[in-house]
Amino acid sequence: MQSVDRAITVLEILAQHGEAGVTEIAAELGVHKSTAFRLVGALERRGLVEQPGLRGKYQLGFGIIRLAGTMAAGLDLTQQSRRVCEDLASDLGETVNIAIPSGDMVVNIDQVRGASAIVSQNWIGRQNPLHSTSTGKVLLAHMRPADQRRILRGRLERLTPDTITDPDVLRAEIEEILERGYATAVEELEVGLNAVAAPIRGLTGEVIAALSASGPSYRMDRDKLDTIGETVGKAAMEISIRMGHMESPGG
Repeated sequence: MQSVDRAITVLEILAQHGEAGVTEIAAELGVHKSTAFRLVGALERRGLVEQPGLRGKYQLGFGIIRLAGTMAAGLDLTQQSRRVCEDLASDLGETVNIAIPSGDMVVNIDQVRGASAIVSQNWIGRQNPLHSTSTGKVLLAHMRPADQRRILRGRLERLTPDTITDPDVLRAEIEEILERGYATAVEELEVGLNAVAAPIRGLTGEVIAALSASGPSYRMDRDKLDTIGETVGKAAMEISIRMGHMESPGG
């Protein structure tokens, strides 16, 4: 914990002064210069600080902007998507979630419950594996090929009897997701729970999040998932447009 506290203090020092050398950082931290050097080195490897010149001075790196931008985008996303999520939950009567990538997981950042949602489970803040959720599959299908290959080579945990753990089967499903525009999860995260998700795109067309509708399998059965998928896809496109994405003439 002490190292974490010191690393955060280094960032605060650089934010306050604009730039500082290892000697100055060590003095403000009250630690030996070698300790300060190790802290700065760890932060530099993560892109949180950088050394732009040859004077030995450090400043905040672009990694800080990336982290701050992710948070700002998440906040803006929930604001722009709220009305669409409410309308979708009302139309379907099911629970609607917005999810974003979180490392090799997917995390829900907003939720609206429909009138038919009996279980009042709060999914906000919950992290789930990419391979076992509809939102995770959407994000997996649109991530960088190298990252996708790494995840498919890793351990795909079986959460229910229907969780897909064969990378070849999952790879084939990813191709289907890209072709039809939405993903499904049929009792793959929890027994008795089905879900459908579609991608939310940002200004440049990149997939920044996923919109899902989930409900009990007896109500959201397999025969209804395609129709629900089209509805969720239209709502996801509406949110994308609100986020600055321009829909192509072909839809």
